[in-house]
Amino acid sequence: MSTNGKLFVVGFGPGNFEHITKRAVEALQESDYIIGYKTYVELIQGLLTDQTIISTGMTEEVSRAQEAVKQAELGKKVAVISSGDAGVYGMAGLVYEVLIEKGWKEETGVGIEVIPGISAINSCASLLGAPVMHDSCTISLSDHLTPWDLIAKRVEAAAMADFVIALYNPRSGRRTRQIVETQKILLRYRSPDTPVGLVKSAYRDRQDIVITNLKDMLNHDIGMLTTVIIGNSSTFLYDDKIITPRGYQRKYTLNSEKQTLKPHQRLQKEAEPWALDQEADSMQETLTEPAGGVGLLTKAPEKKSASFEMAMEALSRVKGQTVQQSIKPIVQQKMESVFELAVSPGVANKQFTPKQMMTLAEVVGEKGTMEYTPNHKIVLKIPTTDPEVITGKLQSANFLLSPIGDVLTLKACDFCDGEKAESIPYADEIHRVLGGMKMPKELNIGFNGCGMACYSAVMDDIGIVFRKGKFDLFLGAKPVGRTAHPGQPVAEGIDPEQLVALITDIVEEYKQNAHPNERLFKYFKRAKKIQSYSYQDIAPKIHIEPAPCED
Repeated sequence: MSTNGKLFVVGFGPGNFEHITKRAVEALQESDYIIGYKTYVELIQGLLTDQTIISTGMTEEVSRAQEAVKQAELGKKVAVISSGDAGVYGMAGLVYEVLIEKGWKEETGVGIEVIPGISAINSCASLLGAPVMHDSCTISLSDHLTPWDLIAKRVEAAAMADFVIALYNPRSGRRTRQIVETQKILLRYRSPDTPVGLVKSAYRDRQDIVITNLKDMLNHDIGMLTTVIIGNSSTFLYDDKIITPRGYQRKYTLNSEKQTLKPHQRLQKEAEPWALDQEADSMQETLTEPAGGVGLLTKAPEKKSASFEMAMEALSRVKGQTVQQSIKPIVQQKMESVFELAVSPGVANKQFTPKQMMTLAEVVGEKGTMEYTPNHKIVLKIPTTDPEVITGKLQSANFLLSPIGDVLTLKACDFCDGEKAESIPYADEIHRVLGGMKMPKELNIGFNGCGMACYSAVMDDIGIVFRKGKFDLFLGAKPVGRTAHPGQPVAEGIDPEQLVALITDIVEEYKQNAHPNERLFKYFKRAKKIQSYSYQDIAPKIHIEPAPCED
């Protein structure tokens, strides 16, 4: 559906105004909404006027992308911001994924413009000298979404290929071993004296630059705001600058009076015959087939031919195929990713069978993890290339499967093994209709099957208690914190046949109107009403005595 809304995915560079593009500034000023990680919003605060700001925490990228698409589809101009470049570990890909999931087409859907910015590898390199003058790569050491084994393979491949390497997200408070393992891998292929640059908060107020080497790099402070740039085998230090020569095999010698190639000649296309868009000089490379079998390149007078055609011809000769036979479609290799889900024996069942426990051990294996949670679910994190195989095995063992994250979950009382047969079917139906639904923030429904209320349903976002053949409803509990409180009792004696429809309406209202990362109790307080139920401020007021040192 075409609307007047538009999405700007803005990369604003390292964070200071001098390094943000003119187009990025224009997009921010045109926008009705600014959506981004709260720290990034603070960095561009001076460029904003009266736009509506929606900021969330570091791990709320998906909800930010979904909210941006939602507002654009409502006709708003929305800027989704990323530091650096939005297409390098930024928000551009997520925004497109959300659009694609909704069936977006460029011709008929909301407009989208990705505005490039200076990525960390570029901004940090400029502060170090010229470390990225030859082939380079970026690798994120965060294993939040990518299995560590795959990251380690990428590090090793880059080390073997002698790339200049920029490490993003090298270390956090809870994730410390990855940078240590990375150093070990690199030391197997590179000299301990390889130059390394550590740049923290490039071009921001707390900028910090350290020049060190591969052997000593871990002796310095490295955190989430640090970009680590590691030189290749030809990188050298000069006057506290890291320099990587443009070519491994020098085409001219700096200290020679007579140059093999003068600088202006070196920059001509003829001096770089490896470029695939070049025409060979009047000599074409052809293949001869020695007794050993593998073809070797020799020179023979021929007319000009593109290097790409020469390379394909060489490949086809080595493989014993024609050029046409050797050109095949590229097949995407399946890569492992971390598949996360929650399993339980049932809505009102806490008893696991031996078969279920054996199935868990089988699907998790040596590389996955299992974590038991207070609501009788087990969260699984399994590296796999085929999640459907995992879910198939779990379903065959009669597990109830649920997504994790900002979704709706239902926990029914089970201390009596779900013997309250009169009420539990309604819990099953709520789970069937709403379980696992994507929410602005995690939404928990607590269900008590009798008036004993032995499971504290009133301490969940939505509390349901079955009493005297009907249901009581509680909304907006705050389960943790100094101001924790139960949900407000908003209705008594709800007819069982009306329950599922009522809960569905409440959930849909919250889903449509709440801000990203806004818990139900916060939404209830802000909106003042959910359906026909009015908010009452029942949170306890706490008076904190001043500390003696404040007198």
